[in-house]
Amino acid sequence: MTLFRQTTTHSDHMEEPPHDDTWKKWFQLYGPKLLLCARQWTRSLADAEDVVQEAFVRFWRHQRNLPGEPMALLVTSVRRAAFDLARRETRRTAREDRAMADSDDHVPVFDAALDGDERRDALEAALKRLPAEQREVLVLKIWGELTFDEIARQLDIPPNTAASRYRYALAALRRELSAADCHG
Repeated sequence: MTLFRQTTTHSDHMEEPPHDDTWKKWFQLYGPKLLLCARQWTRSLADAEDVVQEAFVRFWRHQRNLPGEPMALLVTSVRRAAFDLARRETRRTAREDRAMADSDDHVPVFDAALDGDERRDALEAALKRLPAEQREVLVLKIWGELTFDEIARQLDIPPNTAASRYRYALAALRRELSAADCHG
């Protein structure tokens, strides 16, 4: 059985087009439905789009001639691809967490010592305690040498948000390092 069947009663099936772009027409027709399904099993629209693409390519190359309802086969393929993505992400995160926890060697963020190892360690610890959004902007601004406009485009946020996150990050670092100086 082919992916495209001639049908007179169901509008869910598309007649076989006479030219080579069969998959394109079919994907245009059913892609949005598959994307909606994928969104139920993924964390973001980008993940859902990746899952649909992966599932469709796999289906088109290896499964389109299988018996059964094509849409049902594709939905199953999308679901499987979404779960595979989630498993890969979970495994990768677990590996990274284990690597960080098991690492006996402290790899410093900074190559050159600042005022000494204690000051460098205090700064690294303070950086790690910043909220991820602030730390990201701070790193892009200082080490990436990007402007606030470039940071905004990179992170898909307004330039004023980038600037305020940067200011908040600097203020938090000042507070933590001043407290460390007072206690040290």
